[in-house]
Amino acid sequence: MDPVSLQLGTSHLWSWLVRLLSKDPEWLNAKVKFFLPKMDLSSGDKAQDAAQGVILQLGRLHTQGRATWQAFIHCVCMELDVPLDLEVPLLSTWGHGDGFPSQLEPGEESQPASQLHHGLKRPYQSCGSSPRLKQCKNQQLELARRYLQLLKTSAQQRYGGGSPGPGQPLAFHQAYIPPILQWSRTTVPFHTQEGAALAEDGADVSIRDLFNTRADKGPRVTVLLGKAGMGKTTLAHRLCQRWADGQLDRFQALFLFEFRQLNLVTCLLTLPQLLFDLYVSPEAGSDSVFRYLEDNADRVLLIFDGLDQALHPHCSREKEGPEDPSPALALFSGLCRGTLLPGCWVLATSRPGKLPDCLPVEAATVHMWGFDRPRVEEYVGRVFSDPLWQEAALAELRESRPLQSMCAVPALCRVTCLCLHRLLPGSSPGQAAALLPTVTQNYVQMVATLGPRGCLPPESLLDLSEVALRGLETGKILFSLGDIHPSTMAFGAALGLLTSFCIFTGPGHQDTGYAFTHLSLQEFFAALYLMASPKVDKTALVGHVTLNSHWVLRTKARPGLLDHLPTFLAGLASCACRPFLSLVAQQDETWVSAKQAAVMQALRKLAARRLTGPKVVALCHCVGETQEPELASLVAQSLPCHLSFHNFPLTYTDLAALTNILGHRNAPIHLDFEGCPLEPHCPEALAGCKQVENLRLSGSKITARGIGHLVPALRLCPQLEEVSFQDNQLKDWAVLNIVEVLPCLPRLQKLDLSRNNVSVSTLLCLTKVAVACPTVRTLQVREADLIFLLSPPTETAAELQGAPDLLGNAGQRKEAQGRSLTLRLQQCQLRVHDVQELIAQLQEGPRLDVVDLSGNQLDDEGCRLMAEAASQLRIARKLDLSDNGLSVDGVHCVLSAASTCETLAELHISLLHKTAVLTFAPEQDQQKGIWRRAALWVSLTPLMPSEPLLHPTRIRLTHCGLQAKHLEPLCRALRGSCHLSHLDFSGNALGDEGAAQLAQLLPGLGALQSLDLSENGLSLDAVLMLALCFATLQWLLHLDISSESQHVVLRGDRRGRDRLAGGSLPQFPAGAQFLAFGQRCVPRTFCLSQCQLEPLSLTRLCETLEKCPGPLEVKLSCEVLSDKSLETLLHHLPRLPQLRLLQLSQTSLSPKSPLLLADLFSLCPRVQKVDLRSLCHVTLHFKSSEEREGECCGRFTDCGLSQEHVEPLCWLLSKCEELNQLDLSANMLGDDGLQCLLECLPQLPISGSLDLSHNSISLESALGLVKTLPSCPRVREASVNLGSEQSFWMHFSRQEEAGKTLRLSQCSFGSEHVPRLAAGLNQSLKLTALTLSQCCLGLEQLTLLLRLLRWPVGLFSLRVEEPWVGKAGVLTLLEVCTQASGNVTEISISETQQQLCLQLEFPHQENPEAVALRLAHCDLGTHHNLLVWRLMETCARLRQLSLSQVNLCDTSSLLLQSLLQSLSELKTFRLTSSCVSSKGLAHVMSGLSHCHHLEELDLSNNRFGEEDTKVLMGVLEGMCRLKRLNLSHLPLGGAALAALTQGLGHMTLLQSLRLSHSQIRDIGAQHLAAVLSELTELRKIDLSGNGIGPAGGLRLAESLALCKHLEELMLGYNVLGNDTVLRLAQRLPHHLKVLHLPSSGLSLEGALILSQALDGCPYVEEISLAENSLAIGVPHFHQGLPLLRQIDLVSCEIDNHAAKPLAASLVLCPALEEILLSWNLLGDEAAAELAQVLPQMGRLKKMDLEKNRITACGAWLLVEGLAQGSGIQVIRLWNNPISPDVAQHLQSQEPRLDFAFFDKQPQPPRGS
Repeated sequence: MDPVSLQLGTSHLWSWLVRLLSKDPEWLNAKVKFFLPKMDLSSGDKAQDAAQGVILQLGRLHTQGRATWQAFIHCVCMELDVPLDLEVPLLSTWGHGDGFPSQLEPGEESQPASQLHHGLKRPYQSCGSSPRLKQCKNQQLELARRYLQLLKTSAQQRYGGGSPGPGQPLAFHQAYIPPILQWSRTTVPFHTQEGAALAEDGADVSIRDLFNTRADKGPRVTVLLGKAGMGKTTLAHRLCQRWADGQLDRFQALFLFEFRQLNLVTCLLTLPQLLFDLYVSPEAGSDSVFRYLEDNADRVLLIFDGLDQALHPHCSREKEGPEDPSPALALFSGLCRGTLLPGCWVLATSRPGKLPDCLPVEAATVHMWGFDRPRVEEYVGRVFSDPLWQEAALAELRESRPLQSMCAVPALCRVTCLCLHRLLPGSSPGQAAALLPTVTQNYVQMVATLGPRGCLPPESLLDLSEVALRGLETGKILFSLGDIHPSTMAFGAALGLLTSFCIFTGPGHQDTGYAFTHLSLQEFFAALYLMASPKVDKTALVGHVTLNSHWVLRTKARPGLLDHLPTFLAGLASCACRPFLSLVAQQDETWVSAKQAAVMQALRKLAARRLTGPKVVALCHCVGETQEPELASLVAQSLPCHLSFHNFPLTYTDLAALTNILGHRNAPIHLDFEGCPLEPHCPEALAGCKQVENLRLSGSKITARGIGHLVPALRLCPQLEEVSFQDNQLKDWAVLNIVEVLPCLPRLQKLDLSRNNVSVSTLLCLTKVAVACPTVRTLQVREADLIFLLSPPTETAAELQGAPDLLGNAGQRKEAQGRSLTLRLQQCQLRVHDVQELIAQLQEGPRLDVVDLSGNQLDDEGCRLMAEAASQLRIARKLDLSDNGLSVDGVHCVLSAASTCETLAELHISLLHKTAVLTFAPEQDQQKGIWRRAALWVSLTPLMPSEPLLHPTRIRLTHCGLQAKHLEPLCRALRGSCHLSHLDFSGNALGDEGAAQLAQLLPGLGALQSLDLSENGLSLDAVLMLALCFATLQWLLHLDISSESQHVVLRGDRRGRDRLAGGSLPQFPAGAQFLAFGQRCVPRTFCLSQCQLEPLSLTRLCETLEKCPGPLEVKLSCEVLSDKSLETLLHHLPRLPQLRLLQLSQTSLSPKSPLLLADLFSLCPRVQKVDLRSLCHVTLHFKSSEEREGECCGRFTDCGLSQEHVEPLCWLLSKCEELNQLDLSANMLGDDGLQCLLECLPQLPISGSLDLSHNSISLESALGLVKTLPSCPRVREASVNLGSEQSFWMHFSRQEEAGKTLRLSQCSFGSEHVPRLAAGLNQSLKLTALTLSQCCLGLEQLTLLLRLLRWPVGLFSLRVEEPWVGKAGVLTLLEVCTQASGNVTEISISETQQQLCLQLEFPHQENPEAVALRLAHCDLGTHHNLLVWRLMETCARLRQLSLSQVNLCDTSSLLLQSLLQSLSELKTFRLTSSCVSSKGLAHVMSGLSHCHHLEELDLSNNRFGEEDTKVLMGVLEGMCRLKRLNLSHLPLGGAALAALTQGLGHMTLLQSLRLSHSQIRDIGAQHLAAVLSELTELRKIDLSGNGIGPAGGLRLAESLALCKHLEELMLGYNVLGNDTVLRLAQRLPHHLKVLHLPSSGLSLEGALILSQALDGCPYVEEISLAENSLAIGVPHFHQGLPLLRQIDLVSCEIDNHAAKPLAASLVLCPALEEILLSWNLLGDEAAAELAQVLPQMGRLKKMDLEKNRITACGAWLLVEGLAQGSGIQVIRLWNNPISPDVAQHLQSQEPRLDFAFFDKQPQPPRGS
């Protein structure tokens, strides 16, 4: 019996245990290897037989200590077939602590280190502290050789054998398939081809490529990045194994360290300690061995696994040598940076995220991507050796997309294969895969199938799960023996869930560590504990349902170990896991469901948040694990429409999870993977995802292999609208592979391939694809940019619905209608031979829109070839050949080739700016659709019947160095140009010789529209020579020359589109002279600016201009013009009979110039207007020979004129026969100058107006004007404003005026000025009206003025406008009137307008009736009676009393009652918009009842009650002489209306009745209709806005027909209907002048009948049909309305169809002054029609076209109409579709166009 059995004292159990284990030595070896991972089982004495070997193994296990022995005994009972009668003694004896001898318990602590490394001994002292030994070189090499052999032997022992070794999870260790490896493009790793997949089909060379370099210096660092489960650790061990097998022979030494173990080392280490104490120690000579490693560092490989798990940041100071102790991470940093073991190779593995700063920037990065489909199938083939099972497993995988997604992760692939290995036997096809839909259920099935004898002890599962969670929460993934209970350890070992290995905690300190076979397995068990343990409540559970970013920060105190924990929690929340959880928790399913519901609710809350890209992916994984469609739909709908993922790696599994969620989304989505490294086969997950419309893979580092996977996936996504592959460094064949899918994506609109590597040959292949693919619309290439723009067939079909039928046969028509292609190949290094190939491609292709070949290397020959091919290629818009090395000789070649192209619109070549652009017009048969707007112009243009619709051609050869010698061949080539219209030779070197030569050649070039010779060094002689071209070139109308800026341009008619520079108007045909409104002679214009105009030069210029045909406009500009030069110019004017305009702008003149110009009226009778402004702007207008007679105008503003200039100026102006206007504003006349001018005024023949504003006029001049005004016989009105406006106007008449009007504003009269003003007025008997506005005239001053104002005889009107008038009250103002010396005949008071108006009659006369009444009040001494007495005296002859907007108190009303009783001559009484009480109204009405001669009563807009209205109606009954009655806006109810109609019956003299907005409705209309027949003198009636319907309207129409004298009829805003209008139309009054029917329910039929009835009416002056739905029912006149002044058709839905008949009708109304057409649907066609008739409407002043559909084209047509001499003052165009820039330009050309707002808000239709 062996000593162990004797010590144990259990010989029977020991003997039985030895016999049992002798039957299964492989199992025992595996367990010994698990518990003793570093033990060399092959060393030591060989056992003689199997029993001795078992005893030896048991002894080794027993010596490890009690915990190890107990765990081993638990494994025996759990895994082997132990009889029950022996299992109980085994567990009771050795399965608990009391069965272990106490004297052996310290064995674990006392175990020597050498025993743990049996056969690998080393000295106790660490290498770092031993002294260096002086050995000879041979000894050193021998020590190194022995150590290197020891390293290899150790690796062979670790990875050799047929059973799974340490670190190899579960089983199937022999089925290793290398995952996909890919260089990252963020680094330039060595000299391998970028982007190549390094692990192809598992070949060894793929692993060697990790170390394939030619770099001789610097660190050789490679970082292997991969997500959890991708096989980083497995690959690290695989490298060790292959090195041990001799396959990596380039390395002599290989060291493998795991950061999860290095984290346990708390002391500082040197590099030798790291290599020898923590890995394999040399037998001797540590220093020599390390020195050898240093000398041969390039053959040393150090592998650091799990860089993302490194905990301790290294110190900041740099280490200088290997002897300095440092943390493990600092040693790693030194190795990477080359400060330690320089030249060695370092390979580190890490999860993706933020890498530590210790890595050098030149470190190469390799991405590990797991398995693609071929690798998965190969792995399955190796796992399932039986062909039948292999085929069954592959069938399950191929039919299950979830299984394919999971197997892309190698760790999950192994789990899946393990589950399939257990599930396939006895299952039908598809059944096994159905049990494995998620990752979580895979793990559930794995745990369930691994259970011994098919059962799972719940307690053991929970214990192991608790260990897993406690480890994750504390950051622990390595456990010691004391961390796990022996029974739990045995359970984990039995199921293969735990693995063991030797760990080092420092030099000389080592231990056995345990860990879960994979981190994800630990996370699964942690999630299982959270879900199944009763100790975890819902709050704690929900706290773990979080989403962690993929960016792992290394500064954390522990690494992120909970990445997949929420995923497993979500998976366990699935209904399918409920039975498993119930079993583990030993609870019913209701308890489990509550926990699952808590997780689901937490996921719903996360779905409502706005998440970053990594968290979205994590959430998709979680939701996919739940298998809940409702939750998936919630998440899918919550995602933003633009979902972005930036700068983190994505695997096939990630994208599969995302697309699984998107499958539940209703709306489309845009996916943006910018800067995200993608697994090569990752795009396969997108196949069939119908929700993705926009896919961006910019900078996603997708490889050629990835493109190979992506292209088939794209074919299955026909809904894609945009795809981007920017910045992926794709090669030619990958790009060509991508574009093959274009025909398969019918909705694709954009494909972006920018910033990739594309050669010229491939580029030509792409152009071939663009030509052939029917959906491509644009191919745009510029340096790194490469973009396809496409049009889906649906859009194309929509576009083709309006396309013209261009071609004859169906095939051609289909191609032409299909599309037009834009091709931009800029800066692509294309050469001549490339152009030849390109031309051949394009000739077979569709119609081209733009071809841009700028920035290439075509040279002259290539440019010539493209220009010649242009006509054949059918280019619709532009051919750009800029920056292609074109020379001067090439200019002629390109011009000759292009001039024969019939569709050429413009050729622009500038060698200086490297520009060469050919612009084309549409072909003849394509112009129909494009010329629809131009047809407006052409229809107005008198073209010859045989003249075709042609387009102008513009040739611009600028800055090409052309000289005179080049002109003849160029012009010869130009003669072949089709329809040449614009020629530009600016920026060349033609000189005077070239100008002379051009003057001879121009007639041979046909009718041009412009010729630009700027910057050609021309002198004044050349300018004069060009001026002679006016006589030889009929097309030449404008010559614009600027000497200083060398601007020389000859133009034809400048009107039309040329004046809208850069506007939106269409191109128009050459030769169309737009004489759209009748043939008129367009004036020729000669403009000369920025030159010295000396007398001699002016003489030569004028002599030259004498030879030019007219009419002529001359515009000159120079810095200074002397008096001599001005006299010379003016002296020649009579010799220029063709001159219409002379303009001197920005030219300084002397103070004498106003006199010289004033004398021009007598020197040159043709002068019509002289305008001199600021002594620097002069404009002279001349009358034509047909306009000899006419009024003249003189403007001399801001010319510094003073008193000394007045007499000579007036003497010169007096020679003028008739001076209509004289403007002397903004000068320095002052009071003396004004007085002098007033004295000279009778000599001046002014018939219009005189403007003396801004001449420093004082108050004295204003008072003096009162005296002097009567001496000016023809002055009818004068206005003086001394405020900030400083205005002074005088208006004249042709004959002497009997009465004169004076208005003084802001004159600031004081008390001392009032007597002077009164004295002046008393002497000015011809001054009949005076207005004093804001002249500081107070109540006392006004009283004084009235008292002092005394005329011998006549009427005098005084209007006072002062703020105090609005506050004084009626009583006070009436008291002021009592101070008048004469009789007050009219009083008008308006408090709101702050206005008091009086009319005085002199001399004062008494009224007998008033005297009698006054005597009746003489006995009353009250102030009230005294005031009445005075009013009766002053106002005895009062004929008009008007009170507007006043507040009438009872006292005032009582006063009015008394006054009205005495006013026997009162004719008019108005009380409007005022506030008066019922009592006050009764007083007023009582007084009015005594006014028997009253002819006008206006009580409109007052707030009267029903009783007030009755009082009013009672007074009206006695007013039989009333002629005008206005009761508008008064509520006239039933009783009041009856009384009114009864009273109207007695008013037989009534001429005007206004009852608008009085609510009379149909019943009131019928009452009125009954009495209208008695009102035989009625001329005006206004019943607007009364709610009258067809019933009342018909009665009214019948009665109104009896009013023979009716002139004004206003029935608007009543729904009268067609019947009423028809009845009115049948019997319109003969004398009708005004007809207002806005918003009357008028229809098309009614409008037409009404217009027929109105046609020819001789007296109609105003018509309003606004806000009726007329459409095409606008007035159609054949005879016209000769006196019509205004027509209002606002908001009548009038469109272009009605424009022509409307314009024709308006022409028949010659007296029209105002046309209102706003808020309609008028477009450019209507504007064209209106513009055509504008010249024929001589009296038109305003046309309102607001809120229509007129564009810039229509506005310009209106400008053309105004140019024909129309007298219109304004055309309103606000709120039409015209851009602000174009509107501003149009208004600068024609100020009468008004685009501004009237108010801040748009003006609504009236009546709204």
